[in-house]
Amino acid sequence: MAEFIVDLHIHSRYSRACSKSLELPLIAKACEQKGISVVTTGDFTHPRWFEHLADTLQEDRPGIYRLKNNSSPTRFVIGTEVACIYKHRDATRRVHLLLFAPTIEIAGKINQALSDRGCNLKADGRPILGVSAKDLLKLMLDIDDRCVMIPAHAWTPWFAVFGSKSGYNSLEECFEELTPRIKAIETGLSSDPVMNRRLSMLDGITLISNSDAHSLDNLAREANVFTFEKESDLTYDSLFAAIQHGDRKHFAYTIEFYPEEGKYHTDGHAACLVSLEPAETKREHGLCPKCGKPLTIGVLHRVDDLSDRSVKDIPTEKFIPHRYIVPLREIIAQVIGVKTASKKVVIEYTRLTASVGSEFYIL
Repeated sequence: MAEFIVDLHIHSRYSRACSKSLELPLIAKACEQKGISVVTTGDFTHPRWFEHLADTLQEDRPGIYRLKNNSSPTRFVIGTEVACIYKHRDATRRVHLLLFAPTIEIAGKINQALSDRGCNLKADGRPILGVSAKDLLKLMLDIDDRCVMIPAHAWTPWFAVFGSKSGYNSLEECFEELTPRIKAIETGLSSDPVMNRRLSMLDGITLISNSDAHSLDNLAREANVFTFEKESDLTYDSLFAAIQHGDRKHFAYTIEFYPEEGKYHTDGHAACLVSLEPAETKREHGLCPKCGKPLTIGVLHRVDDLSDRSVKDIPTEKFIPHRYIVPLREIIAQVIGVKTASKKVVIEYTRLTASVGSEFYIL
């Protein structure tokens, strides 16, 4: 069996606050250094990035693309993240979603349908759409039934399906009669599978983990590992079938960032540099102990509110396994005693990945 490391959430140079180095050839090269087999294109709704995809990529096998010049073994799947902001059930919802298309041509049809609805796709690689999550899912499925939607970083307070500031208490509240078409959610950097599995309502949902990379260095800080008999067996359909069915034969495990390191893991007030555990927040009645303003309720607290079982009651044998990592750059930085962005770290990282193997091989 061959093993494939897959990152299904990244961005391009056209997304706000993202590196200008996020061009396909450089992404492909960075994936080689990291040990990533397949990465999403990201941002296919942006007209200039979509043009770059069409000019640079060629289908290698069904739904899996390579660089036209064949300069890299890295393979791509057509995907993006969008922000849906809309009113529903007497509240403003802000839900980020991952969208996947089986071909570039289908992605182009999705772009056209969104443009026809008046959506501005030029402003940002991760566009803001005044369309509900359910209506967007219906739009995609009407174009091609093989399109896939996965709620992104599902617990992030401000922009997620379960977010404390703008989300829902269940997938059914969000997607209504189309809920059966949502087969997976992305855990995000501030939660991990153990936290998510405290909710029995997610027992039929597969958990995926991705980097949400805004730079080349952050590629695959979380990722997914799949196994197939041979490379040609990994297609768009087989990849998403493994995800949607939670197929442990082909979906081996997820690679996890420690959630305590995530930006939104605990409750807090950024302006006052306050970070609190859920119990502390409750003692403070949800208010910042320094200034008295409302705290942002983080992922751990939100999971506590919606969960219906303890960690010891999770039927772990039912679910895709997971493993935790510390990125190689952080390990090097700690050993040397410098910051992660230090030139010394870059030099040593480059030396190791050139002489020993990819980052994931080393880890």
